[in-house]
Amino acid sequence: MGTLGIMAASTQLNAQTKPLDSTKNHLDQLIVSTNPADKALLNNKLKTLAASNSEKEMDLAINYYYKLKNQKASDSLLEAEVKKFPLGSRARNKAATDDIYNLKTPAEKEKAYKVWIKKFPPSNFSGEDLITYDYVTSSIASGYAEQKNTAKALEYADKLLVDFWKGNAYSGLGEAFYRNGDLKNAALFYKKATESAKAYYDGKLPNENSSKFAASGYPYLTMSYANVLYEQKNYKEALKYAELASKNPKTASPKSNFQYAKILMALNRNQEAYVKLEEAVKSGKANDEMSATFKTLYTKVKGSDAGFDQYAAEIRKGIVANLQQKLAKEIVKKPAVDFTLTDLDGKQVTLSSLKGKTVILDFWATWCGPCKASFPAMQMAVNKYKDDPNVKFLFIHTWEKNPTPTKDAGDYIKSQNYNFEVLMDNKDPETKINKVVSDYKVNGIPSKFVIDPQGNIRFNLMGFDGSNEAAVDEISMMIDMARKG
Repeated sequence: MGTLGIMAASTQLNAQTKPLDSTKNHLDQLIVSTNPADKALLNNKLKTLAASNSEKEMDLAINYYYKLKNQKASDSLLEAEVKKFPLGSRARNKAATDDIYNLKTPAEKEKAYKVWIKKFPPSNFSGEDLITYDYVTSSIASGYAEQKNTAKALEYADKLLVDFWKGNAYSGLGEAFYRNGDLKNAALFYKKATESAKAYYDGKLPNENSSKFAASGYPYLTMSYANVLYEQKNYKEALKYAELASKNPKTASPKSNFQYAKILMALNRNQEAYVKLEEAVKSGKANDEMSATFKTLYTKVKGSDAGFDQYAAEIRKGIVANLQQKLAKEIVKKPAVDFTLTDLDGKQVTLSSLKGKTVILDFWATWCGPCKASFPAMQMAVNKYKDDPNVKFLFIHTWEKNPTPTKDAGDYIKSQNYNFEVLMDNKDPETKINKVVSDYKVNGIPSKFVIDPQGNIRFNLMGFDGSNEAAVDEISMMIDMARKG
């Protein structure tokens, strides 16, 4: 189906979903109401939707049970919907997961895809619901790209149906080609991804959530494309995209400055590169590679490394002072929710039993790249306070995706030789919720909390970037400020 066909189908879908939008608005009002009558009405409406002969109405019930954190009702209704509508969208999506995604090779996925698409032909669906097919075909295309089977990768890349998602799919293909060293095709697909997203970023297409999603990827795609062009030694073209990333508020960062500086260095524009990299270093978020490159640039620009150590010390002093000011604005005081969790050896640990100590909670998961990237710095922090009985680090594994989270967490920590006390925030078998991470209202990991000796949360640190040294400085300063109250 072409783009015009999809847009026409989407228009038809929107017309069909207007009554559902009205129902959603009503449910949204009921869900925030504190009136007991409204709560009862909400419960009755969800029961009615759950018993509907419309799959989309059942979908609404599933989604709102999920919002109400009634995971048991949501999961139960999901199973019922798949049985009630064996050729519907939920059944189709479940079949894609069970029968295609879990296969190892793209050839196996392709074979299963041909069976699946006969059972669930795209002609039975419309609008944005077609994106499921794009998820599958892009997965197969990326698999073939990783195997360096370019012909097959291109064949499945050509099967994409939904325009607003093409940038995302092309980006995945670009990454797959990049990983196997095929810079030519990596550049081709990153360029296609960038151009696709830019059309939405420039506001030339409808102002809908799907358009906003497509546009959101553009700033980051400029960085990815610039990196491939840099590795191809196409420095002038790379500089154009690196400059876009460096100047865009959404991507302007020490990382984008470093990318820009490296390209300037390749063009022998060292003075300009020095200025860009100096910004990154002064931010306090420069990693070890950036710091080493900055010293190299300093030597090139100044003619020698004389005075560099003193200058670096002055920069660090300024970073620490800025960090103190920043944390003084971010410090809070709210009671930490108590919990009891089991460690990797089966021993129970209760937060309230640690009153009198400063406690650092680090929510993480084995599948979380940024979590694991922060661990060398966290090990440095653990080592720093290992002889202080009044500081306690607890690493809480949560949001598991595999059926053996305790084994997975233990195996990972052991393989990396980390000296961490790991607690398991596993899903409750009844509610299907990871209770502690939910109680702490964590929206993303890694997420770190610093709790003072009185049991109050004083800081919440999200994500990880910069150098290990800077991360340890930040955690250390938070601990000191929490202790002082």
